Amino acid sequence: MNQDSPAPLDAARLTECARDVLRIEAAAVQALVDRIGDDFVRACELMLACKGRVVVSGIGKSGHVGRKIAATLASTGTPAFFMHPAEASHGDLGMITPDDVLLALSNSGNTAELLAIVPLVKRRGARLVAMTGTPGSPLAELADAHLDAAVEREACPLNLAPTASTTAALALGDALAVALLDARGFGPEDFASSHPGGALGRRLLTHVADVMRSGDAIPSVPDTAALPAAILEITRKRMGMTAVISADGRVAGIFTDGDLRRLLEREGDVRRLLVTEVMSASPATIGPAALAAEAVKLMEDRRISQLLVVDADRRLLGAVHIHDLLAAKVV
Repeated sequence: MNQDSPAPLDAARLTECARDVLRIEAAAVQALVDRIGDDFVRACELMLACKGRVVVSGIGKSGHVGRKIAATLASTGTPAFFMHPAEASHGDLGMITPDDVLLALSNSGNTAELLAIVPLVKRRGARLVAMTGTPGSPLAELADAHLDAAVEREACPLNLAPTASTTAALALGDALAVALLDARGFGPEDFASSHPGGALGRRLLTHVADVMRSGDAIPSVPDTAALPAAILEITRKRMGMTAVISADGRVAGIFTDGDLRRLLEREGDVRRLLVTEVMSASPATIGPAALAAEAVKLMEDRRISQLLVVDADRRLLGAVHIHDLLAAKVV
């Protein structure tokens, strides 16, 4: 390796090299399309029928890809975990039960650490799905289903570093996970339940009832109230509005601080007005069972900052402010 000062960067060469890599890897993934057939269906059948876990294993770069595939399977409805094949030979093989499926990754299909444990795995009654780049390899021959991830060449100019082959294996793993997701009828709420700490989980699992203010925290006045009483309620409850409630307990309207500012521009003395004279009689409302994300969209569409939460009879149950949704990290 030359230790002299590096030559000036050749921008054109760098750019073309990067484009070549992307072209080669894209072609490697595209080539997988025509290989999706009976063996792929068989692999899906084995995993769908699995009463235990899908145990993913591989070493080196295949191991890194395997960890990602295991994580994707687990988050999309197929219970899975990664097991290092070398550790399996030193006790971790006890993780595998007869109800499991082993998904073994090896580009050569001749990885010694995997071949050492496969007979023991099959003797226990677990099924084997192999993903290799060599269909005639020992690992492929031992498999109950073989997924062909062969590539014409690596994107590395030396054709040595795993590049196109790992991209192809990763894409094939994604295809497997998504096909299983679809077969299980796995939906957005199922996905959210596996991701409760993420933004998607919060959007799909948080309901208006979880974030709304209720009880004494709801700003409200009767429809007989004078405007000064409504202004006092807005100030006291700090939501920038107050609900106006009719004698039968239903929402009659809403009066906001924006309404007050516009009123003061038009009127001099507002002390003698009733709140019903200046309120909005058709306020935006939402039910407590609605998703908090729906409340966000309604606020955005109506360009408002507050929503009244009502039941089917328009009786006031709560109120939600955009700040409540921000605090819940739904926005």
